[in-house]
Amino acid sequence: MFTPFLIAGLAGYFLGALPFGYLIARARGVNIFEVGSKNPGATNVLRVLGKGPGYLAFALDASKGAVATGWIGWCLACGGSCAYAQENLVYLQITGLVAALVGHSFSCFTRFKGGKGVATGAGGFLVLMSLPTLIAIAVWVIAFYASRYVSLASILAALALPIAGFALGQPAVVTVIAAVVGGFVVFRHRANIVRLLNGTENKFAKKPAAPK
Repeated sequence: MFTPFLIAGLAGYFLGALPFGYLIARARGVNIFEVGSKNPGATNVLRVLGKGPGYLAFALDASKGAVATGWIGWCLACGGSCAYAQENLVYLQITGLVAALVGHSFSCFTRFKGGKGVATGAGGFLVLMSLPTLIAIAVWVIAFYASRYVSLASILAALALPIAGFALGQPAVVTVIAAVVGGFVVFRHRANIVRLLNGTENKFAKKPAAPK
């Protein structure tokens, strides 16, 4: 019975490890690990290359989390028959999501370097608990436009997710995982937290328009 969890974990890790931000930047002749914050996440791609590549990186990173979390359930819904997988679906989904976050943050394709997991986590939790995730996304949007700090918005959204999950009566195991993942995201932002406290964190600024 360990096999379904092994499959979910391996599939989740290799999905999460796909370095979309790095590949998008490489297609533009840029090594994302050498510019900006040197992070392959969507925010750095957006900051360095603009909206199109940045939004594409975010969508693909979110899709990794959603697919890693949801594929087993989708297979079962389409006629797959595995009583064990059906009975343990939420645990298999959590395994896939956690593995995807590990893969995204420590990708085997980029020498175990990676992003901070915000987009990938958002995609996965949209599958696991949609309404609390939408609330967390709303918190992100409000915090970002109020402060222009992507890091602060991401930290507040990571904290809001388990709170919203608890308040809306989501299954305890999912809420606990949301708290653990939220803590992981906050930990990945530890350098940003130091800069926020010191007043040295960079605000997100629009790229100046090219001269005509």
